[in-house]
Amino acid sequence: MYNPLLEQLDIKKSSIHGNGLFTKEDISKGTVLGVTHVAHDAFPDGWIRTPLGGFYNHSENPNCESIERYLKDLTKVRLLKTLVDIPMYTELTCTYTIWKATPEMVTCKISSDTLDTWLGL
Repeated sequence: MYNPLLEQLDIKKSSIHGNGLFTKEDISKGTVLGVTHVAHDAFPDGWIRTPLGGFYNHSENPNCESIERYLKDLTKVRLLKTLVDIPMYTELTCTYTIWKATPEMVTCKISSDTLDTWLGL
C-alpha cells in the first residue's frame, strides 16, 4: 500500500501551527528524510510541494534543513535533512520563508498598498 511518508514519520496536531510532521522513532543527525519540493516552472513559486514538504513547520531553532540537489535528469529538488539527533515523538522543523525578500522589503522602503498587493489583500 502506498504511504507518502517514511514509516518513521507521522502527521499530528502541532503546537506550532496546524498539523506537523513528527518522528515515530529516534532519527540520527544527517539523515535525509526525502524530497520536499520539486522545481517546476508552471507553479507560481516555481515548486511542487510533496506530502513530506507539506507538513513540516517553520522554526528559528530548527532540527532539520532544506537542501537543494539535482536528480540524474537535472530536475532540481529540495530534500529535508536532520541537523541533530531527533528523539522519538519530536516535531520536525526547518527555517523557511514563503517568499523572497526584495530590496524594498529588506530596507523597509515599501508602502502598505504595495505590501497588500504582494500579499494579495
